[in-house]
Amino acid sequence: MVKKILFVCKYNRFRSKFAEAYFNSVNKNKKFKAVSAGIIRVNKNLGPTMKKRVGYILDKYGIRLGRRSRGLNMKLLERADKIIVVAKDVPEIVFNFPKWRDKVVAWEIPDELNENKRNINKILKSVQRRVDLLVKENENER
Repeated sequence: MVKKILFVCKYNRFRSKFAEAYFNSVNKNKKFKAVSAGIIRVNKNLGPTMKKRVGYILDKYGIRLGRRSRGLNMKLLERADKIIVVAKDVPEIVFNFPKWRDKVVAWEIPDELNENKRNINKILKSVQRRVDLLVKENENER
């Protein structure tokens, strides 16, 4: 049975999408698959997507963010074996339900709203380090 890891951030435009794409590209243990979502679904009319903003950096990682933002829903939460809140800006109350409280891990990585390349790169490296540790933890699990 495949174990689902759900990466969550505020909008599912950058941090959680990168965590999902990076995890799925480096993970060799087929018992794990990652998906991602945001607690707030971004309307496509709200301006340029983060994909356009950070594409030049993501190319270094060989990562494509793919689909539009996905909103968090009960189905995703209930199917997840582990919920990783990548963001620093997501209220804890969102995950304070007995059903999934024990599955939640908080990474508390800040967002970047000003398109600062140095900050974006710093955030990507932070997510990458955390994902690499997660992949290593899961390597030997059967």
